[in-house]
Amino acid sequence: MGRQRQEQQGIFTAPMDHSYRANMGMNNGNGNGNGGGSRAPRRPGFSASYPVVDPEPLPAPREDAASRVFAFVEDLFFLSKIQDTGRKMNVKVEFVKNEKELTERMKSNGEEKPSLIIFDLNNANAKPLTLIPKLKSKLKKGTSIIGFLSHVQGDLKQKAHEVGCDMVLPRSAFSQNLPQLLRRHGAIEAEPGAAE
Repeated sequence: MGRQRQEQQGIFTAPMDHSYRANMGMNNGNGNGNGGGSRAPRRPGFSASYPVVDPEPLPAPREDAASRVFAFVEDLFFLSKIQDTGRKMNVKVEFVKNEKELTERMKSNGEEKPSLIIFDLNNANAKPLTLIPKLKSKLKKGTSIIGFLSHVQGDLKQKAHEVGCDMVLPRSAFSQNLPQLLRRHGAIEAEPGAAE
């Protein structure tokens, strides 16, 4: 009786064929066994997946090296994630709470401007939509500003782009790309004439 109702509603059910499990060995079920190749076996019916591989860490920085990455992040989950990833990538990340604190830390860096400023766009204490345009006009092109937010906050994403945020990512994409972002922006360019 239940099956007739399903067929009338356009739903077809059949017993599941578990024979695909037998093909998950060296012959991956598509007729071409690996034969020692470097490709991992694929499950039939699924496309190849490409695992995200963390990039190589940068060389360990000098103890007195200036920080090139600053973050306006108070969310403890993301704060610890950024700290851990920074440690793994050998990138010094400094967390700041407001514009005054950032300015003081940048003065202690000397002439070197930050390469990356990260904003949790939901961090109301940092006032990101007010602060981002100020930082953009002060720091010019040498500094990238990246914000992250919940994937459902389309209006906030649009506003962040309008005020000068270079890249706005959903939290999941930010987490996934964090090692690459820190590596790219944490690398210290060779200083001209600095042959010690």
